[in-house]
Amino acid sequence: MMHAALSIWILSAVICVGRGHHHIGHVTVEDPAEQDTALSSNSISRVTAANKEFSYRLYRKLAAHADSQGKNIFYSPVSVSVALAALSVGARGDTHRQLHSGLGFNNTLLTQADVDQAFQVLLNRANTTSSEDISAGTAVFVDNSFKPRPEFLETLKQSYFADGFNVDFTKTVESANTINKYVEEKTNGKIDELVGNLDPSTVMYLISYIYFKGKWATPFDPELTKQDMFMVDENTKVPVQMMNNEGRFDTYYDQGINTSVLHLPFNSTYSMLLLLPDDMATLENTICPGHVTKWLKWMKPRTYDVFVPKFSIKSSYKLNNVLTEMGMTDMFGDRADLSGIAEGQKLAVSEVRIGNVIAHIFSSTFRLTLPPLLRRLCTKLPWMWMRPEPPLQPPQASASHFCPSATSQS
Repeated sequence: MMHAALSIWILSAVICVGRGHHHIGHVTVEDPAEQDTALSSNSISRVTAANKEFSYRLYRKLAAHADSQGKNIFYSPVSVSVALAALSVGARGDTHRQLHSGLGFNNTLLTQADVDQAFQVLLNRANTTSSEDISAGTAVFVDNSFKPRPEFLETLKQSYFADGFNVDFTKTVESANTINKYVEEKTNGKIDELVGNLDPSTVMYLISYIYFKGKWATPFDPELTKQDMFMVDENTKVPVQMMNNEGRFDTYYDQGINTSVLHLPFNSTYSMLLLLPDDMATLENTICPGHVTKWLKWMKPRTYDVFVPKFSIKSSYKLNNVLTEMGMTDMFGDRADLSGIAEGQKLAVSEVRIGNVIAHIFSSTFRLTLPPLLRRLCTKLPWMWMRPEPPLQPPQASASHFCPSATSQS
């Protein structure tokens, strides 16, 4: 029996769910509509903490994956969390338990209703509390022949800010154009072609997206941008367009993992952390939310001459193997139980993909003027960056292990 694909893009990412050959049992999951709409701060804190921890576990898996070796890594962890949490609304039995466990949600302390309502609060904050250009949410495109449960769609609408559309996936070009037009609008034209060739057996596309455009609190003067060389490794150097900014910036040196940290704020509640480790592998294998908390607490202002090469990244990752390694196994095969999405349908996830993420971001080398202890930051070496979230926000920060190439600059 052919699978009818249900796809989810996370922005960016896609999970493809299709009809399978297995028998689906039924395990009752509490309907969010039946829960008290007042969500305790403890539940929000638990979901937020789980989101943060998941983002670092996912990064470590991506960094260790064979397909990532020697490549830049860029992704939006909050988009992955949102998409998988939205999928869990329709999951039942072991499939549901594996999704929540993989995301770090304690099933004893957090019901599905708690998770849904927490994301509603967090996504609402992301969309309304910042003066920066930021938007986050989901969209679901449903084939005319596919009839999801109304309560599933309503939860996605209320808790995950999902827009809903009916399309005819047998008309592959027309339906792809509908999806691409929506994504182009939500990303201010930065992503104009999310999908190309669609499977005509597709029954649903679920998209999770986040768009952020920030302005530096201390702008870089474009007249100071000059060509310089970046050392990819001890044998490879590439030319880059290096921006320059001199001023006082918060900084910290973590002796435990031998990593220098520089804090670059935007004009509102968001900021960027630039990490320059002595050894990238050590940083990738050990970094956790506790490190970021420590850095932000103990940073001190110092004067820096900051050099930041301009570049863009367009990335795409298939997450099936990574998520399987993180314990989310049943959703990909005949054991999948997604009966909460549609009654009487045999559904299974065929693909999870982070794709078409475009980042106009900056690599960084630092030339220190004070203090002498940190003169090591003059080296032009691969580094990692992340954008820490405001208090109680999901980890909207994207993380990258950056080495520029001749084609990576904007």
